[in-house]
Amino acid sequence: MNSELLRKPFSRRVFTRVLGALIAGASLLRVPVGAHAQAASQAQVSSHAQAHSVSRSEPINRIAFGSCVHQDKPQPIWEVVNAAKPDVFVFLGDNIYGDSEDPAVLQAKYEQLGAVPGFQRLCEQTNVVAIWDDHDYGVNDGGLEYPSKEASRQVMLDFWGEPADSERRSRPDGIYTSYVYGEPGNTVQIILLDLRWNRTALHEVADADKRASRLAQDMGPYDASLEPGATMLGEAQWQWFQQQLQVETSLRIIGSSIQLLADFTGWETWANFPADRQRFFNLLHTSPIVPTVIISGDTHWSEFSRIDNSGLPFPLVEMTSSGLTEEWQAISPNRHRVGEAFAQANVGLIEIDWSVQPPSVNMQIRGVDGRLLIEQRVSF
Repeated sequence: MNSELLRKPFSRRVFTRVLGALIAGASLLRVPVGAHAQAASQAQVSSHAQAHSVSRSEPINRIAFGSCVHQDKPQPIWEVVNAAKPDVFVFLGDNIYGDSEDPAVLQAKYEQLGAVPGFQRLCEQTNVVAIWDDHDYGVNDGGLEYPSKEASRQVMLDFWGEPADSERRSRPDGIYTSYVYGEPGNTVQIILLDLRWNRTALHEVADADKRASRLAQDMGPYDASLEPGATMLGEAQWQWFQQQLQVETSLRIIGSSIQLLADFTGWETWANFPADRQRFFNLLHTSPIVPTVIISGDTHWSEFSRIDNSGLPFPLVEMTSSGLTEEWQAISPNRHRVGEAFAQANVGLIEIDWSVQPPSVNMQIRGVDGRLLIEQRVSF
């Protein structure tokens, strides 16, 4: 067996193959919060993904989101997305499968995405925002050790139309950002966390028998990182996130490129960094109470997770939409899952009901044929 393969982070496909061998032997007030707001309103960057401008007098009613779109594959999901006419679309990562330290390679793959007609129509009619995950960052399951992250950052932000003087281009610890949409009294804040730039090393299971047991349960090769200093966000981003949770808003949506509520899958999740996961929950508890939902990607399946006894006055919920093209049939266990998970191409939708206060949301997953796969109404 190739010893080099064993030393590299494992994708799901590689893990299954290797383990098998072992067993066998703002637009409508599209305002980034903080200094970035001024930069975004004054600067323009040529890109394939210019945000569509919408009247500021309208409340935002529909948000679509998704992840994991492979630039080499057909992308019929855009017909479903564009038919829904979302006010905002949130890309949650793996927006291309770049997997390279060469910025020219990453740029070429973004160009492929940019040439897709359905994606172009999305950008013409919808406000588009994006955060990255590992494959568009540049390396599978990568973190702070990735050597080309600065070049990757600029390529990524160029493509998504980030202003030249944006904080996201120069901040020393990542591309995290936040937006507020809507009118006072009917505002939505979207927080996008960077779970790559500062993330410390993952811990892989070395024992072949334990890996085999994991595979039998549709679980991956990673264990929790328990050493002091293990983190996904890094301290500066934690302080920024805490500040964002003080922003006055009617509804808060937190975008996480990997799953948060799932206790343990063996793949990349917040559960691999239990101290950070608990810190996240603690911040929600100690910050001003705002109706909050979490959206995530990465898994190549879709599901809805819910924790009712989180200590908040409302359930803590997470909708995972993955992937726009990618599908992974070996769905991992998740004790917080509500209903069924679906391993087919999909997109997430959030409909906001402003007729009640606080607003309620209807969260959906729709398949590539437009069929409703998951629907959960969340009241606060």
